[in-house]
Amino acid sequence: MQVGSAYILVGLGSLIMLAPFYFMFVFATHTKTEIFTLPPPIWPGSALFDNLKILTEKIQFWNSLGWSLYIALASTFLTLIFCSMGGYAFAMFEFKFKKSLFLLVMGTMLIPSFLGMIPSFMIMDALGWIDQPRALYIPGAASAFGIFLMRQFVLTSIPKDLIEAARMDGCTELGIYIRIVLPLLQPALGTLGLITFIASWNNFIGPLIVMRSPEMYTLPLALRSMQSPVDTEWGALMTGSAIATVPLLVLFAFSSKRLIEGLTTGAVK
Repeated sequence: MQVGSAYILVGLGSLIMLAPFYFMFVFATHTKTEIFTLPPPIWPGSALFDNLKILTEKIQFWNSLGWSLYIALASTFLTLIFCSMGGYAFAMFEFKFKKSLFLLVMGTMLIPSFLGMIPSFMIMDALGWIDQPRALYIPGAASAFGIFLMRQFVLTSIPKDLIEAARMDGCTELGIYIRIVLPLLQPALGTLGLITFIASWNNFIGPLIVMRSPEMYTLPLALRSMQSPVDTEWGALMTGSAIATVPLLVLFAFSSKRLIEGLTTGAVK
């Protein structure tokens, strides 16, 4: 009975969490008028293509989708490279002020992100990166969380004897990193890559700070520009939100196993 009750409780919780996604996809197929009827529609309608037409007329939707994809992929790639290098260095190398530098890196996680909004804008403006995609993926390429995750995984999953044996065989440090460290880091890289991609894809504050031209808007910023206190096409907005959610759902469906593996793996078999 206790097991059955637990399954029922988990099932109800899952339904509650999935309800917003379900209604988002349902509302994407209805007009604005139909969405606000009482009771609201609970089954798909026939206005999907009309909403898509309104969406592409209101904003440069496909252009924004392309920018979001480019920035998310670039951010994920750079984060995986730099964080794996930093985590490997903190785990396997001995150098002066190692502990102090690592504490400094970890200390940045205690700073609220909103405190960096004005300094970030000033730095991007000084570099001439305002309205440039690079302002969204280069500054965060070596995140403290990513370095910490990689360091902990290297410490628990890559024996130092293995690294020393490779050095004795004449392998260069770059060769060790590429041929030994990166293959063994795959579970952690998958976890960090998934987290980074989702965070970059959903990033709203970053583009809001540095992007000025509508043709440079990422998807969250472009969808937000559709909202108006007077007249908001909610059906089209739901359509855009649904399309923006699909890549994340597909990515998570294919990567959830790797995500769990990366968070739970503790040693090399």
